[in-house]
Amino acid sequence: MKTVIEPYRSRVVEPLRMTTREERERYIREAGYNPFLLLAEHVLIDLVTDSGVSALSTRQWSAMHDSDESFTGSRSFERFREAVKALFGHAFVIPCHQGRAAEHLLARAVIRPGDVVFANTHFATTRENLEEEGAEVRDLPIAEALDPTSPHPFKGDINLGRLEAGIAEAGPRARMVILTVTDNSRGGQPVSLGNVRAAREICRRFGVPLWLDAARFAENCYLVKLREQGYAQKAPREIARELFSLTDGVFMSLKKDALGNTGGLITLDDPAWAEAIRARLLVSEGIPSAGGLAGRDLESLTVALGEMLDEGYLAHRVASTRRLGEQLAAAGVPVVTPFGAHAIYVNGRAFCPHLPNEQLPAWSLSVALYVHSGVRTWETGNVMQGRHDPATGAWQWPDLDLLRLAVPRRVYSQSHLDYAAEAVVELFQQRSSVRGLRFVYRPASLAQFVATFEPA
Repeated sequence: MKTVIEPYRSRVVEPLRMTTREERERYIREAGYNPFLLLAEHVLIDLVTDSGVSALSTRQWSAMHDSDESFTGSRSFERFREAVKALFGHAFVIPCHQGRAAEHLLARAVIRPGDVVFANTHFATTRENLEEEGAEVRDLPIAEALDPTSPHPFKGDINLGRLEAGIAEAGPRARMVILTVTDNSRGGQPVSLGNVRAAREICRRFGVPLWLDAARFAENCYLVKLREQGYAQKAPREIARELFSLTDGVFMSLKKDALGNTGGLITLDDPAWAEAIRARLLVSEGIPSAGGLAGRDLESLTVALGEMLDEGYLAHRVASTRRLGEQLAAAGVPVVTPFGAHAIYVNGRAFCPHLPNEQLPAWSLSVALYVHSGVRTWETGNVMQGRHDPATGAWQWPDLDLLRLAVPRRVYSQSHLDYAAEAVVELFQQRSSVRGLRFVYRPASLAQFVATFEPA
């Protein structure tokens, strides 16, 4: 059968509010032309993120009713810890309230001024947390990752030659290597197991720990099954165990692949690092057996650690996202290929060639799409990753300026995504009408969350 159907059925529904174009023009103007600042009730289909917006299963809701809300040492944490150890295989399990909390704890605990941290691509908040502690952060993507149309199946791979040379040059300042799986900032592209294994060998040779930012590791593992030789017959859980066996530690948001509305995780083997992280946890997050989470959250996440790797669910998710990408590509919309699993990325500069970088093509496109259709998306480009060069005073623009259509897990039907595709295609047919924007307020960091704009 060719029809893509959801491997679940709806038992509770939430009404959506339709708005007029005139209303949306007013709403986005009042939000300073920043879609992130829109009220959710003014959004028809919300593709701004896949983080924390998953629909919970009946098993998750059921488990939450059996939670233990004891202040410390609860059975809910014990069940969570055993599930994490069974999957990830590391000695220490440290929960926290979300992914950037995990980044913050790790950075505060182990990073020293002058340290060098390497990655395929650091996510924006990871970079900020590391740089705040005085680290020098280096992204080492492969060349194909910079070409939106390259057919390379694993554009999330780290450049191994540059990694080896960089660690050798940094010497004792080389603190850690982080692989982001999947590589969110460069199109949701997966990392191959062969690349992880080779990176591990380099790290072992130099005595540098290898970590994963594993927010979307389940999707990465399923794409490995589909694309990497030797893994077609393996279950996603088997691939995940092999992936984690190659690492010294993992930090991640549990709000993406782990199907949580809240939650974060650090799991590692180094006892000294674990103790330092726990010390920071006690100051800022909570006790070691909760990390700021309620027992019901831990129960829901424990169930999700099984559901997230279900092959039928992952097959549907990848197929549904691919269908969205194929609809756009068939109409000529410039999209990043191959398609990932959690989102489709549109090349903002190619979509809006009439807009210079200073007028923020992908961001302007996100605003125009909302006004046109009520669909909210987000940018991973000039606004999120633009950097001020203190030496010249000029802004340095990233290699890619992308519009991201992130698909929440188990939330929207295929017709919702078909509507979003139709809206993007209609706007592409009148793309010269997309009006550029310029900054009104630009904070020093993480501008995408709070910056405001005006028509250029």
